[in-house]
Amino acid sequence: MNFIKKIFEGKIDEEVHQQFQKFSKGLYKDRALIRAKSSKKGYAISTTCEFANELVKTMAEKLGSNKAKTSGCVVSTSDLTGILDFQDKKQFMGIKQYIINRDMSGEEILSLLNRLPKAFFALSFNAGGSELKIKPKAPKSAKPGSKGGEKPKIDFCKIKTDDKNIAESFIFEMPNWKEAEICHDFMIDELVIPEELKKEKDFAKIREAARRKGKIARTSVIDGKTIRKEVEFEA
Repeated sequence: MNFIKKIFEGKIDEEVHQQFQKFSKGLYKDRALIRAKSSKKGYAISTTCEFANELVKTMAEKLGSNKAKTSGCVVSTSDLTGILDFQDKKQFMGIKQYIINRDMSGEEILSLLNRLPKAFFALSFNAGGSELKIKPKAPKSAKPGSKGGEKPKIDFCKIKTDDKNIAESFIFEMPNWKEAEICHDFMIDELVIPEELKKEKDFAKIREAARRKGKIARTSVIDGKTIRKEVEFEA
């Protein structure tokens, strides 16, 4: 289940919290965009970068102990030498991209996801009849949106699958849909600082631990029908 569906179902967990650690107060328009089509052969889903780690996790769970040709990169500000078996490394402005191009098992990928929760996994591989492709680059930083700005392209992550559960985690308004396009606006009203950190001087530590409180507005256009939903959250 991806972080958007978790929020709409009230199932906030640490993975949801990690999604919002980079956000300050403000309105962030056109986030977590989704475009999807269904056919007799299955589902084709494209998204922006927010869903990358969750898609990698879902596919790794499908792969299990089996191995698949895996390509892409793991993006981090930390030195992952000795932790990650990478084939090359690029660095710019303190952001490190560890290039992956080898066979990996699902269990290995899951272990890395758990060990490196702050890293961004832009990995492409196939598993269980599903095909995942993610652009091998770092995502753009979170900045408040401006009126009239262009929407991001919905092509950072692409998955082709016959797994109905994956499709329903993205399109959960109605069954038996053919085409859908969805966008979300994040409205962060408050950063809730834990009581034990009220006197903390390390701003980075406070920012990481603080919970974001606000609303998410979801606009879905499904088979020509527009559906709008809004939910309050704290994560």
